Amino acid sequence: MMTFTAQQIADFLQGEVVGNKDITVSELSKIEEGRPGTLTFLSNPKYTHFIYTTQADAVLVDRTFVPEQPISATLIKVDSAYQALAKLLTLVDSMKPKKTGVHETAVVSESAQWGDNVYLGAYVVVGNNVKIGNNVKIYPHVFLDDGVVVGDDSVLYSHVSVYENCVIGKRCIVHSGAVLGADGFGFAPDEQGRYNKIPQIGNVVLEDDVEVGANTTIDCATMGSTVIHRGVKIDNLIQVAHNVEIGEDSALAAQTGIAGSTKIGKRCVLAGQVGVAGHLNIADGSIFGAQTGVSSHIKEGGQIWQGYPAMPVGTFRRLSVIQKQLPDLQRKIYELERQIEAMKTK
Repeated sequence: MMTFTAQQIADFLQGEVVGNKDITVSELSKIEEGRPGTLTFLSNPKYTHFIYTTQADAVLVDRTFVPEQPISATLIKVDSAYQALAKLLTLVDSMKPKKTGVHETAVVSESAQWGDNVYLGAYVVVGNNVKIGNNVKIYPHVFLDDGVVVGDDSVLYSHVSVYENCVIGKRCIVHSGAVLGADGFGFAPDEQGRYNKIPQIGNVVLEDDVEVGANTTIDCATMGSTVIHRGVKIDNLIQVAHNVEIGEDSALAAQTGIAGSTKIGKRCVLAGQVGVAGHLNIADGSIFGAQTGVSSHIKEGGQIWQGYPAMPVGTFRRLSVIQKQLPDLQRKIYELERQIEAMKTK
């Protein structure tokens, strides 16, 4: 990161400086690990106490922040410290050197097409009739099967595998080890109970601005497409089965699994280890807490769900309180039964 003054940062973020506007910073740090010469931020109230002891020279804070004791660091007040940090990180990332060119060990079909400023790393394999847009970065050991399309400004990190005819939109990011378009789990038992494979002839479509985490698998459709709509963010270690559809701007946390042909609405949030059964419809804006098991349709949007089977979070919390009381209730019931039996023998 280059060196900037607090005032330059404030100007870039449309903020205001409280303190030394000429103080310079050249790195970013966490507030609890702040060092001289660094810029940090405060967005979570749980970390407020660190702002009074941090060694960072400048701190991004919300405009509404009012200190309760003296602060040695210079404050840069912005509308949202978290969003301002994201803007700064984007700036820093844009300053990194951009890779371009085709490595000599890349294996590229003569029928493949690619645009300007493309990077193909070592041992990349590009199949027949693949189309790669402008400014695409494909890191070493990526495999693009025949007919794959990769849109402008997308990035595929090492060891990504993209099966035949899959489509990746513009500005997508696919992290290492992800697999797009592997066969869905489709088998039909015969009269002897043996499973026969059902050919999976569809593909996967990632629309623009989708991010897919490391070692996530998105299976191809049996027929048609498994579709990840615009702006969806998918964490590491997630399984998305055949013919699933995930609506715009939804977010899925690690180890979530979605069974075949389920449709997730727009702006849904699935926390870690959520499991969703197949052939379900999930309403827009639904939020599922960690380890929720969804086994039926969610028809009312904008609700928070928790537990198994999924229930409104208020109900889940009440049940959790009752569950802790069950041992005592059991003992009381046994005692009442004993007393009743004793009364019967008198």
